[in-house]
Amino acid sequence: MIFVTVVINYLDRTNMSIAASALKQELNIDAIQMGYIFSAFGWTYSLLQIPGGIVADRVKSRILYPILMTLWSIATLFQGVVNSFAALIGLRASIGVFEAPSYPINNLVVTRWFPENERASAIATYTSGQFLGMAVLLPVLALIQDALGWRGLFIVSGIIGLVWAIVWYICYRDPQNHTKVSEQELRLIEAGGGMVTKEDKSKAVKKMEWADLALAFGYRKLWGLYLGQFCLGGTTIFFLTWFPTYLIDFRGLDFIKSGFYASIPYLAAFAGVLLAGFTSDFLVKKGYTPEVSRKTPIIIGMLLSTAIIGANYTDNNTLIIFFLSLAFFGTGLASIAWVFISLIAPKEHLGLIGGTFNFIGGLSGIVVPIVIGFLVQDGDFSPALYFIGAMALFGLICYTVIVGKVERIILKKRNTQ
Repeated sequence: MIFVTVVINYLDRTNMSIAASALKQELNIDAIQMGYIFSAFGWTYSLLQIPGGIVADRVKSRILYPILMTLWSIATLFQGVVNSFAALIGLRASIGVFEAPSYPINNLVVTRWFPENERASAIATYTSGQFLGMAVLLPVLALIQDALGWRGLFIVSGIIGLVWAIVWYICYRDPQNHTKVSEQELRLIEAGGGMVTKEDKSKAVKKMEWADLALAFGYRKLWGLYLGQFCLGGTTIFFLTWFPTYLIDFRGLDFIKSGFYASIPYLAAFAGVLLAGFTSDFLVKKGYTPEVSRKTPIIIGMLLSTAIIGANYTDNNTLIIFFLSLAFFGTGLASIAWVFISLIAPKEHLGLIGGTFNFIGGLSGIVVPIVIGFLVQDGDFSPALYFIGAMALFGLICYTVIVGKVERIILKKRNTQ
């Protein structure tokens, strides 16, 4: 269910990239303005990650998720009826508001349902939704736009989300509330580190304190995760925003063909994230340390992400797609970084730390589209690919040097780190 939700989540983030070329022409929007439209989602999405994580900790996932899906789907649908740059900015920003708690919710659901030695596989499975979903959907979205126009694309996308919100509410339960989960299974999950707790309605919800927010920024290893996620986001944001424009406007592919070409790197990323997740859990079960089992896919992935620069040195479409696919395969390998939140963050603040992690990572959604918009305003995408490759290299340093040993942070009365 999280997998399908992630597919819809990224459908509503990415449909703007499919619509961009036609939308620019009809509404007379230039490259720099398009960069701001792409980044508007990131403004609110990143800034509301910490509040979103706090809300995710306090509101039942069964209730919160369908409300959010309904609201962001309505905003998606309305993009198909507006006619101005300002309206598009506002609607994209509102989608960011309502999608902000989504990944903290995903992480909480997985932490509740899975023991630690299965968690990377679970995270890889739902994270792969953003890649497999777009690999399948990009050609479909291109065909929908070809048949219904860019406005019809947004309307169809919104309707899909509204339907799925109803399905989630009807079907989802936490494990302790699920009628088909036995006490034996609950004990198995809990013994393996899963957060299975019986609800205690007499217990007051702990109030948010400034000290809680401070601890999210008070540990070096957390900063390593945050900055690494920001850099990992560089490649992802390029593919979610400017990639179809790169193929159509810079490489000269026709619209329908670009949709099929664009699906190949997403398939590579899908393979990467599943390979990373299941290999990582396999290594854990074989007794390897978290430094080996969890970090290895991420380090290799960040190295491979620098391959995006290779596309600057060829005009052959096959080689261009190869370099881009290799880079996105690397991004897929590194995308299990969410597992570190489950393993490192204090158990009392998984939502808060997850929100902070996604907040810093989400800043790439603000920075990268705007920077690329300025870098490509003369029609040359080469500087943009160098920029993405440099971000991947810095991300590698973050995960290897700054994060350090993979172990849970135990809270003290005063944090001195």
